[in-house]
Amino acid sequence: MKIKPSGRPTGTNPTNITSPADAAKAYSDSAAPRTITDTISIMGIPETELTEKVRQAIMTLMKEVDNLRRSMDNMSKRLAAAEKLADQDPLLPIYNRRAFVRELTRVQASAERYGSSSCLIYLDLDNFKEVNDTYGHQAGDHVLQELSQRLMASVRETDIVGRLGGDEFGLILSRTGQEAAAILAIRLPQDLKDNPIFWNDVPLEVGMSCGIVAIEPGIDAQDTMNLADNEMYQQKRKIRK
Repeated sequence: MKIKPSGRPTGTNPTNITSPADAAKAYSDSAAPRTITDTISIMGIPETELTEKVRQAIMTLMKEVDNLRRSMDNMSKRLAAAEKLADQDPLLPIYNRRAFVRELTRVQASAERYGSSSCLIYLDLDNFKEVNDTYGHQAGDHVLQELSQRLMASVRETDIVGRLGGDEFGLILSRTGQEAAAILAIRLPQDLKDNPIFWNDVPLEVGMSCGIVAIEPGIDAQDTMNLADNEMYQQKRKIRK
């Protein structure tokens, strides 16, 4: 799942405003600020019943409401941008560890409520340190960026991709059993072997180890990640033998 700004529903009815965000949306349909010139069209009060002072007061009030609408709309956009930055890894266009754990907690709650099957895959790159030592950290960053793109392309829009630290990544596969998750965990390292990442026209010998666990209700998100991490290291030890 890519990181996206928070969306807001369209077509909000101003008569059904329940929050400041709704108020901002209710008055954001017009592209340009409104020019208020006729109190009859604004308030439905005949012009002859208004004194000049009352008319001016209504005009001033409506202009202030319009200014408030634009201010809240801009604030909502800035808040959405801030939320995106808070969730995104500083180097890659995927979730950071904090946001990933939050999403894992959400999926666990869904599994507990609806009994749906979901899985966590914990990924770790092999020989990544050698790439940094041989070609420099710029090459290492390139590997991480390329891998994140491949991971996002390998999962569904409803799945979650995150960087858990260094060269470790996580995949949350919603509504997926362990058998299907295992197929993906086998395919990803094989694809990396068959289609290596290149740096300055040189193929980099980078591998991948994976650990899979079911996301079960009643288990803390961090404990679930630890279980998947342990599974991944068991696989890594088997590869080294």
